[in-house]
Amino acid sequence: MTTDEILEIGIDNQERLFVRPEKQTFEYIYRAAAEVGWDKKEKVLYSPKPREWSYYLWYRHIIDIAKDEYGCKLYLTDKTIWTNIPNDLKQQIIGQQ
Repeated sequence: MTTDEILEIGIDNQERLFVRPEKQTFEYIYRAAAEVGWDKKEKVLYSPKPREWSYYLWYRHIIDIAKDEYGCKLYLTDKTIWTNIPNDLKQQIIGQQ
């Protein structure tokens, strides 16, 4: 199992949740058929715009898929940047670490 820091968590202008790891890339994450994508240009894992799931559930799903498919545990640090994340969602994410 490898580990990697989460540099940034955000919600983009398409209302997708994204997670930016420090080093790891996930080019073939789509093969898991779990609705999690990898933006090669931005170097982020991302969810679709939420329909039934909350942003928090998408965050958990992204973290779980990275671990299950790549054997990579992504984790928050004091340096993680929070972009367009409401404070209640931030607290929910921090609380589960």
